[in-house]
Amino acid sequence: MTDFDPNDYEMAELGPAIKDVDDIAALHAILDKEKTGQNRPGAVALIESRIEKYEHEDEDVDVGSLNLDEMSTADVGNAVQSIEDVDELRTLLEREEAGQDRGGVTRLIQSRIDSVAGSEEGDGEDVELEDELPPEEKHPDLSHPTADKRHVRALQDGTYRDMWVYCETQAGELVDVSKEMLGKARELMDDYNADYDADERVVAVLIGDNVSKHTDDVIAYGADVVVVHEDERLRRFQHTPFCEIFCDMARAGASHDGGEVTGGRDEDWRDYDKPRYALFPATNNGRDLSALVQAELDSGLASDCSGLYIEDTVISNPVKTGVAGEKKTFERVLHMKRPDFSGFEYSTILCLDNPRREFHPQGGSVIPGSFEIPEPDSDREGDVVHHEATLDDDWFTIAVTDHDQLDEGIDLTGHEVIVAVGRGIGANPTKGMELALDLADAFEDAEVGVSRGIVTGSYQFDGHVEQYTHEDRQIGETGQVVAPRLYIAVGISGAVQHKVGMDESETIVAINTDPEARIRDFSDYFVEGDLFEVLPRLTKALQDGELDLELAEAKAAGDGAAATDGGDQV
Repeated sequence: MTDFDPNDYEMAELGPAIKDVDDIAALHAILDKEKTGQNRPGAVALIESRIEKYEHEDEDVDVGSLNLDEMSTADVGNAVQSIEDVDELRTLLEREEAGQDRGGVTRLIQSRIDSVAGSEEGDGEDVELEDELPPEEKHPDLSHPTADKRHVRALQDGTYRDMWVYCETQAGELVDVSKEMLGKARELMDDYNADYDADERVVAVLIGDNVSKHTDDVIAYGADVVVVHEDERLRRFQHTPFCEIFCDMARAGASHDGGEVTGGRDEDWRDYDKPRYALFPATNNGRDLSALVQAELDSGLASDCSGLYIEDTVISNPVKTGVAGEKKTFERVLHMKRPDFSGFEYSTILCLDNPRREFHPQGGSVIPGSFEIPEPDSDREGDVVHHEATLDDDWFTIAVTDHDQLDEGIDLTGHEVIVAVGRGIGANPTKGMELALDLADAFEDAEVGVSRGIVTGSYQFDGHVEQYTHEDRQIGETGQVVAPRLYIAVGISGAVQHKVGMDESETIVAINTDPEARIRDFSDYFVEGDLFEVLPRLTKALQDGELDLELAEAKAAGDGAAATDGGDQV
């Protein structure tokens, strides 16, 4: 290989080209040619890494001569990579545990033991792995050891298709966010099929008791296939059975080359290993299930998303590309947009494969109210698949023997208009709430919400409006998240926590006496004025069908800084 010139290869080609070169002298010659040629940092690192690999393999480590007390964690890690004898490695582990007992060192040695023992086991020898010991024996020093979780690792060269949507039901009814996700999934997959010349589907998942009654509905809202599992024990959500059922559905792919190592059932309706994408509702139960399922399927999760789209993306992160300094195009990536904790910025989360690992399904949970509920199409046709699997009695360790129905309060997410009230009503709290209720009544579909300042404040409200000031109507980070067509913020300053709960609203109108109120920055229209004067005028305008407001003189004179950075001032 002395005539091998790395400069003749692109970075993406260099790794495969030298993967069979195991002669250290030849590798050093290749490294010299790279350094005197293009001297690419990524190529140099790649060749040096391969040299280091074989230098360690040629070393004959004398375990007895190793002084662990004088070695760093990195030194131990390098040394044990050349030790192929399990007994010698266990001797080292015992010496470390009797000496400094460094957690990082013991983990490195144990990992090498597991690797070598696993390799020997694969060669046909009967080797008892320490990992097979029960937790109480493996960790005798712990009073309550955590059992190691064994899950299906990611596939390599797996086959992935379709977008799956978990359709949650509550009290036997399909929740609105399930309909929203079906509509969005239908839109995404229609565009996907057109862009990639594909024929992939929206698959709805229904799990529960008597959920078959919803199959026609989920098809009407956009599903091509509905996978159903019914059992009277599933009347209430429970973590383990719902997770096990969903994962069994997702893994039941056709057994073929590159398929699930752990098996899988051939299914007439599908011929892939796992879903390409998966959506869950960001409800209490949906958040729980999404995290469990995605972890069990060895993939990632973007939680609390409010925007979704699919497109190719170019990434240069070496963890994802495998080579520093190189760019790679990832195809068919689900981009999941979610609000940051600040509430004033958004992040787009991507679930991308690594060079030696694949992450599917690409999954996210969707904030209720993020998308419109589509008009159901009763003429749509779809397939219904009844999932058959035995449910383990151990999954149902908790039984509800009696319960009281709590007042669930008001759901603000499905309304066209929200009138939200904040501390600005402090001068006359009851009057302020009355005016907000009058304004909401002037719309066909509106409700009244409040900021946290109203819930936690010491305001005194008369009995006839007091019910509208409770926590169940709170909007924000610790309350409800809404996305109406029109959001009217009355006397709300615009704290970060409140912005998180309403920022996806289509049009935001803010009413405040403070021209510097932060809410001005993210409102479409800002009314500088006293809410006790403005609200009656807005209500009358709605009732009369005519609004008579003029732009303020400052804006007419060209002082439009606020209008540029935030809402128009009226």
